[in-house]
Amino acid sequence: MVDPVALLEAMVRIPSRSGDEAALAQFLVTQMRELGFDSFVDDAGNAVGIAGHGPDVVLLGHIDTVPGLVPVRIVDGRLYGRGAVDAKGPFATFIMAVAQLIATDALDCRYVVIGAVEEEAASSRGAQHAATCYQPVACVIGEPSGWDQLTLGYKGRLLIDAAWRQPGAHTAGPTPAVAERAVAYWCAVREYCSAWNTSAGSARFDHLLPALRHINTSSDGLTDEVTATIGIRLPPAIEPAELAVALRALDPHAELVFREGCRAWQSERDTPLARAFLPAIRAAGGQPRFVRKTGTSDMNVVGPRWQCPIVAYGPGDSLLDHTPDEHIVLDDYLRAIGVLRAALRRLGRAGVP
Repeated sequence: MVDPVALLEAMVRIPSRSGDEAALAQFLVTQMRELGFDSFVDDAGNAVGIAGHGPDVVLLGHIDTVPGLVPVRIVDGRLYGRGAVDAKGPFATFIMAVAQLIATDALDCRYVVIGAVEEEAASSRGAQHAATCYQPVACVIGEPSGWDQLTLGYKGRLLIDAAWRQPGAHTAGPTPAVAERAVAYWCAVREYCSAWNTSAGSARFDHLLPALRHINTSSDGLTDEVTATIGIRLPPAIEPAELAVALRALDPHAELVFREGCRAWQSERDTPLARAFLPAIRAAGGQPRFVRKTGTSDMNVVGPRWQCPIVAYGPGDSLLDHTPDEHIVLDDYLRAIGVLRAALRRLGRAGVP
């Protein structure tokens, strides 16, 4: 049996920025084959391992990372490195949990373990491809939730690229600077979201959450220009296309491009999948909790298509995602492997409707 810590450390040491995951995918295929999986790299570049027979239970993680070099090291029981939390730790948990079921001949379902590519990119290429290849009865998404928590939902997203141009003018003249037009639009977006939120209840998950990501001015001496990018996290109650119509009306003269729109998605907590985790977490000494995240994940891609019970699970603190201090507590990682193995075993024995 492969040592779980050695596997995760090796994964973290292999760079796999979005769009450049081939080396890690091939490494994982080799490792999964040695652990008893039928493994291969699929047409999208995903690393796939399959074991067992019966209804499909998909464990969909991602193996790509955002940029940034975090030196790989183990210090005081913590593994540091880019992707340790987001989301190589959760995906290594998937591999090892199913490998332990293989080793004990406890395969009651066909487990499809997918290390998806380009989750951190707008394309979500790996999940988009997987969504067309399988129709599972249950799905676990590999994202850091903490070993004793399950994530039931993720907010949607909409990005707006905005631009304004006007003839150059002296700053002492009566014409407002072009930058002021961008600021005015940003304020209008915030006011729209605030007004929408007043009738949406108190939960942050149910609110529109705007963020000004970039703003830049330029001039060639004749034309002044400002560009801005605004990101908005969406609750389940509003669709990206619906929001785009409302935001375009805030300034009909702005050049607006809407992109990366995806709807929010959430699953029910009272499903055979969610229930299978509860005794497993308690047996490991935890008090199970359910959370909903304000970010996005591949759950937003496959949830609407598969329409099956779905949760996100994995060790690690999501507040460390994308940070220079990214690290995972190895005891939590090892505990999560046991929790997932027990949950899958319970789910399989129940027959998975």
